[in-house]
Amino acid sequence: MVRIDTLSSHDGEEVKLQGWLYNKRGKGKLLFLLLRDGSGICQCVVAKNSVSEEDFEAAKALTQESSVEICGTVKLDERAPGGSELKVSSLQVGQIAVDYPITPKKHGPGFLMDHRHLWLRSKRQMALMRLRHRIQQSFRNYLDGEGFFCVDSPIFTPNACEGTSTLFETKYFDQMAYLTQSGQLYAEASAMALGRVYCFGPTFRAEKSKTRRHLTEFWMLEPEIAYADLDQVCDLAEGMLRHTIRQLLSHHRGDLEDLERDPELLASWDREFPRLTYDETADMLMAWQAEGKYESQFRPGDDLGAPDETMLGEHFGCPVMVTHWPAAVKAFYMKQDGHGRALGVDIIAPTAGEIVGGAVREDDHDVLLQRIQEHELPIEAFQWYLDLRKYGSVPHGGFGIGLERTVSWLSGVEHVRECIPFPRTIGRLSP
Repeated sequence: MVRIDTLSSHDGEEVKLQGWLYNKRGKGKLLFLLLRDGSGICQCVVAKNSVSEEDFEAAKALTQESSVEICGTVKLDERAPGGSELKVSSLQVGQIAVDYPITPKKHGPGFLMDHRHLWLRSKRQMALMRLRHRIQQSFRNYLDGEGFFCVDSPIFTPNACEGTSTLFETKYFDQMAYLTQSGQLYAEASAMALGRVYCFGPTFRAEKSKTRRHLTEFWMLEPEIAYADLDQVCDLAEGMLRHTIRQLLSHHRGDLEDLERDPELLASWDREFPRLTYDETADMLMAWQAEGKYESQFRPGDDLGAPDETMLGEHFGCPVMVTHWPAAVKAFYMKQDGHGRALGVDIIAPTAGEIVGGAVREDDHDVLLQRIQEHELPIEAFQWYLDLRKYGSVPHGGFGIGLERTVSWLSGVEHVRECIPFPRTIGRLSP
């Protein structure tokens, strides 16, 4: 048994494929079966004079998404899907699918999301899931190559990371717990042990948002570096993203084609990302508004909104880094520069908005304690976090990157709900 994505290395060989019928055409004495197995789609040619009568009748009876094993000889053909086809010698039906609900006709997003467990089988969704896999793999391979260790953070936490307004509460035996918003605080503790670490897992935000960029459950990668400054944080994020772009271009041009994503656009992003301070960015945005280039409610001191991020992406034509943010719009744990600016960075990607948020962390115990008090956070819940500043504190920093937004950006798929196998949003908890 071989996988469809390896067929080109088996030219002229007799092989067995196992999969499901994606589509079928032909009549009379010749049938063309499109078989999918998750790695790709192969055209299987069934000639009546090349198989038994029983097998030919079985092939005629196959319906969309019926399971089947097919044996035959591989033949390279540039015109065929994937560059090769199978001359069928025999087949064995596993199960005939009856009245498969997702037909080739157009369906609305609500219907498709209700049938997400089946919609994943479509060519577009399979391509997206393969891209998602490669992006995860690229993130981890890059960090592993830079000497990082994966040390995952807990899902249940006793406290918030970035405020309490978007927490999911749950009863944890005889006390309350929260689903994590971020693994960062625990990654900081791990970094004090191992120097360079990352965690990678699901995170949860109870935001009542219905935009195309929001999910209530999403996956986030969070590296953390001991003895790091803001430049090191920026360099690591840029290096990882550019490595990931190159991996997609090397391994997934076929999937990009299925998604109608121009590989040359991705290639154009594999260059040094512009770096601007928040103040420089604010001046540009205000000038563009005055010139009538775009409309926005943004004013200096505000966080960036979607129109502002879109404008930056269109102007630079590649990811842009915005650093040194007003401390008032950033989290309590970010180190400040002494002039009311947080030593943080957001990476704004064209069409996707913010995909990376990072910072240098406050490493002074007394300053951090004051921030916790100013934000009216429970000191006892953060005592372990404060301990990191009492026992060998060092400058350190890191970032978080949302996997689904990254998939959306690189694939060109507008809505992040398609970029995770089973999305959870404010209005959806199933399937």
